[in-house]
Amino acid sequence: MHKKIDKILLLSVITLALFGLMMVYSSSSIWAEYKFNDSFHYLKYQAVFLIFGIVVLYIVSKIDYNLYYKYASKILLGCLILLILVLIPGIGSIRNGSRSWFGIGSLGIQPSEAAKLGLLIFTSKYLSKMQITSKTSIKGVIPILLVTLIFFGLIMLQPDLGTGVILLVSIVSLLFIAGLNIKFFFIAGIVGITGIIFLILIAPYRMARITSFLDPWSDALGSGFQIIQSLYAIGPQGIFGTGYLNSIQKHFYLPEPQTDFIFSIIAEEFGVVGSFIVAALFSLILYRGIKISNKQQDPFAKYLAFGMTFQIIFQSIMNLCVVVGLIPVTGVTLPFLSYGGSSLLISMLSIGILLNISKHTN
Repeated sequence: MHKKIDKILLLSVITLALFGLMMVYSSSSIWAEYKFNDSFHYLKYQAVFLIFGIVVLYIVSKIDYNLYYKYASKILLGCLILLILVLIPGIGSIRNGSRSWFGIGSLGIQPSEAAKLGLLIFTSKYLSKMQITSKTSIKGVIPILLVTLIFFGLIMLQPDLGTGVILLVSIVSLLFIAGLNIKFFFIAGIVGITGIIFLILIAPYRMARITSFLDPWSDALGSGFQIIQSLYAIGPQGIFGTGYLNSIQKHFYLPEPQTDFIFSIIAEEFGVVGSFIVAALFSLILYRGIKISNKQQDPFAKYLAFGMTFQIIFQSIMNLCVVVGLIPVTGVTLPFLSYGGSSLLISMLSIGILLNISKHTN
């Protein structure tokens, strides 16, 4: 049964993205004026990304989602090639300590963002072709596990633990709703925790993040500086905050607040009310996405709709947990709100696919 697109989902996303554009300007204007002598520097780039993202969303919402089923393997191969190329010096560029970007002038494209979606499409197709039950052994999903670990390994070579964790958890969530034997998840949990501990121990900067998470004041001017400044922004601002453009922490206290810590400025300027509105919009995206997934009779559409929704919401939760000090700093953006073209475009593309799937509900 063909229906119109889910307008509530579309409105929620557009509202978040437009609000994000406002907040990119507010959070970055001081820093941009100092660095580029142009307070609108980040706003102009984000506006271009947003316009292009809306165009992508519109076009993709018109494309039958079954096309991704047909070309799932080719999409996966393209993402794999990009993840390899970005690691090659001279092709990939280093930003913030990670070789995870293709630099095009002052712009950057992050292939790991596309890889997260590409792997979801491939996994959704694989699971839709396979009849998984609680009695299915781990052997049945070994191809998915191998591909996922290869992608995770390439992302960790950049290195980018935050994106790697989002990718892993997203795929595990798909295996969970597919009905794989629960023993797998106990084993995966133990292996995952062990692996993360190992990755933390072999990288001093990750260990510093753990130390600063446990006690930010032990290195208040070093590894703990960012989270302390974030809490200063969030903590004392009351019900309505300081008002739009009136943030104090963006005045060189919180480093580059337009990216991973943009929610800190939102909380500072709009207080509890603004924070709850942002949380409510993400909750609405979660509700509509799960509803779309539940209404699908096509297994591929069901898995893909769930996977994309879960991935966006899980990344949002990770980001919000970081800025309020519940987990160590991971370096992941807040979808639709943080400055960054790759994240915004892939998020918009995902919503476009989700909107197309919504037209095929029963």
